[in-house]
Amino acid sequence: MKAFIPYIAYLLISISLVACSHDIQITGTLDEDPTIFPDYKEVTIPVNIAPLNFVVQEAKGQSLQLVIEGQQQKINVTGDDGCFQIPQKAWKKLLEAEQGHDIKLTVCKKVNGEWKSMKPFSISIVPDKVDKYIAYRLVAPGYIFWEKMGIYQRNLENFDQTPIFENKITTYNCVNCHSFPNRNPEKMVFHMRARHAGMVYLDHDKIEKLNTKTDQTITPLVYPYWHPSEKYAAFSTNQTRLAVFTHNVNYMEVYDFESDIELYNFEKHEIFSSPLLSSKKAFETFPTFSPDGKSLYFCSADSVAPMPGSYLDTHYSLCRIDFDAETETFGDKVDTLYNARETKMSVSFPRISPDGKYLVFTLHKYGNFSIWQKDADLYMLNLADNNIYPLKEINTDQSESYHSWSDNNRWMVFSSRRIDGLYTRPFFTYIDENGKAHKPFMLPQKNPQQFYDNLLYSYNIPEFIKDKVTFDRHAIAKHMRESDGIDVTYKK
Repeated sequence: MKAFIPYIAYLLISISLVACSHDIQITGTLDEDPTIFPDYKEVTIPVNIAPLNFVVQEAKGQSLQLVIEGQQQKINVTGDDGCFQIPQKAWKKLLEAEQGHDIKLTVCKKVNGEWKSMKPFSISIVPDKVDKYIAYRLVAPGYIFWEKMGIYQRNLENFDQTPIFENKITTYNCVNCHSFPNRNPEKMVFHMRARHAGMVYLDHDKIEKLNTKTDQTITPLVYPYWHPSEKYAAFSTNQTRLAVFTHNVNYMEVYDFESDIELYNFEKHEIFSSPLLSSKKAFETFPTFSPDGKSLYFCSADSVAPMPGSYLDTHYSLCRIDFDAETETFGDKVDTLYNARETKMSVSFPRISPDGKYLVFTLHKYGNFSIWQKDADLYMLNLADNNIYPLKEINTDQSESYHSWSDNNRWMVFSSRRIDGLYTRPFFTYIDENGKAHKPFMLPQKNPQQFYDNLLYSYNIPEFIKDKVTFDRHAIAKHMRESDGIDVTYKK
């Protein structure tokens, strides 16, 4: 056994040198701008993000070095078939030392035995930390394969992904619509469809299976958003259909036949609403509360008919109504913040920053299924002066849709199909104190090219959470399989 110890030590030293090398002698420059994947050039990142590993696409198979320089720290990394995997400890030390400053990254390649540097690029490091985790569903595009589906969480400070719940332990049913109050990992809801159907409510060690369809509601509750008190959550009830197109730039459409907004009291197991949120003349959907809990924002469209023939004529406005949590009552009028009747555009996914200053929504030509609409872009509403403007630093010619705010108001994670137009990937953008978005960066991976090329699932509903979710998923599955569930009532 002792004979192997020097060999093991030599092997570990060799691996370490491959990842992080000594200084190199650069003898000249090249008039070449490296093409990297993901595109991390000139992005703004938090001080606690995982290493932004990347691939130099035109230099695979060549001898490469990466020099990362700050005011106090420097890292040299050797490329492996064009991929730079930055050591996590050295990266963390560099970010902490260089927060508030830019770092310069220079890719070097060996030409005729000498190191030549390509055009450098910079990355800005801000001291505003990002929430430690995001939660998301991994699902095949088009929802056509339910054989493998789950809700997962990713530690943003490293590369660890762990399951919150996987449908393989509940006979491959559909699991969706995960939501956390105030980014709290110790409380959540999500839905199960088909087998073992019901809403899953988790509160520390408590597990409840809720049967949320009543005689007064269209369907079971969907699309949740928590009230800041954590006593209530707002949901929509939607009678929807799905259409798949073969000769359309947007491959898929999900449209409403009916939809209303309902509120649920977790303590009383009781649903309640208002006629202003459940009109037969309108489709109401995608509720969200203001941080103080006194306003409910939602999307509303005139209930056009017939469907699906008129789905191109459905345009959702952004609306708001007062809410009193003590009396469980609503205001007597609805305010329209973005009027879709005038613009002939459509709003989905309104989300308000925790400080109440800004509301971001997705804007697209029609309907509410923005994830499959290529023209879908993100817009910002300044709630102080009602000024609405596009987030030009984020938007592309592919769909930008679902989004979530960090606890400190400075970061937003959003869904984008900018890479290939098919798979949804999470991107992060820094929102400064003036409401300006900065160039976004893609969720880091150990070997990003290999990871994303091999991943045949989309990231669905990325949500920030403050820490790791630790619910016992097998206990959840057992409860959902064996329990008849709690029948909720409708408040009279």
